[in-house]
Amino acid sequence: MNSVYINKIAKFLPNEPISNSEMEDVLGKIGGKPSRARRIILRSNGIKQRYYAIDKEQNINYNNAQITANAIRNLNIDLDSIETLSCGTTLPDQIMPNHAVMVHGELKSKPCEVVATSGICLAGITALKNAYLSVKAEEVSTAVATGSEVVSTLLHAKNFKAESEFNEAEFEKRPEIAFEKDFLRWMLSDGAGAILLQNQPNKNSLSLEIKWIEISSFANEFEACMYAGCEKLDGEIKGYREFTQEQWLEQSLFTIKQDVKLLNANIVNITVQRTLERALEKRDIKANDISWFLPHYSSEFFRDEVYQSLVDANFEIPKERWFTNLTSCGNTGSASIYIMLEELFNSNRLTKGEKILCYVPESGRFSSSFTLLEVV
Repeated sequence: MNSVYINKIAKFLPNEPISNSEMEDVLGKIGGKPSRARRIILRSNGIKQRYYAIDKEQNINYNNAQITANAIRNLNIDLDSIETLSCGTTLPDQIMPNHAVMVHGELKSKPCEVVATSGICLAGITALKNAYLSVKAEEVSTAVATGSEVVSTLLHAKNFKAESEFNEAEFEKRPEIAFEKDFLRWMLSDGAGAILLQNQPNKNSLSLEIKWIEISSFANEFEACMYAGCEKLDGEIKGYREFTQEQWLEQSLFTIKQDVKLLNANIVNITVQRTLERALEKRDIKANDISWFLPHYSSEFFRDEVYQSLVDANFEIPKERWFTNLTSCGNTGSASIYIMLEELFNSNRLTKGEKILCYVPESGRFSSSFTLLEVV
């Protein structure tokens, strides 16, 4: 089977960067009141700026398919050379058709194999693995994988209007409900990344050889932690089709929600230590082999916990070998690892023979991945 090489990486971040002080001007105030949780969450997550498809005048400038297509265009390749297009996202612009065919429609490139992967943060990695396996199995010689998110349009205050009016008294009595609904508004942002995979490395510049991609789900052990289009009742998920249209609005059913207690209790141990231990059972790799560690985490709050979990797995990687751009690009979900890799790959900081370990978890129902790349 073929070796597979990452030969180009590109990103697209919509509009101008938005600072912490500008966020509520763009996303709006629920019920006309400033968020009680915003300052606390921003202080914890460490993000200084992020990008939104909504501009400061409240115009929606891009949808998900458009920012994904723009990231692919930024690869500066012949679009008709793409044989497999593999696109991952958490929330596409519509329920159907799938996200990848919408991206293909934006590109207007010639017919090709098109695959969409769903999930949350792992959607970008499962898209990458599909493209990787297509090239490795010698089905195609050129593939493009993407990860993308446009979440700001869902996080806008207008989407909470009916619920804030309906449940104002309950929010006053139980502020933890408001926190659950409000938490992710200050955590998530928009962006897209694209990766060109081929069966030959670049002739005159560095490439990244994909050595392996390991993905593990622990949904057999845990209830849903991050969810949308449903409600969580006594640990069980009840989908939107079991509610009336009035309830969709009253309960903001399509808003992204996070079970913060469940997240904090399990996310690092499960997605770092246990997933890494599973990978190490199959792969011969040592911590000293790793030159760069690219961790996707939603908040700087988890940085020390990720480090300690690596130590507990007997796989300590000193923090001076870590690379992340969370604080400057925000948490873009399934696009985050693409946006990190793009900055590092195009930074002229890589040297032949270096190994890069990428870590991407998701809290949907606790899944995780590790990917090993080698600079060639």
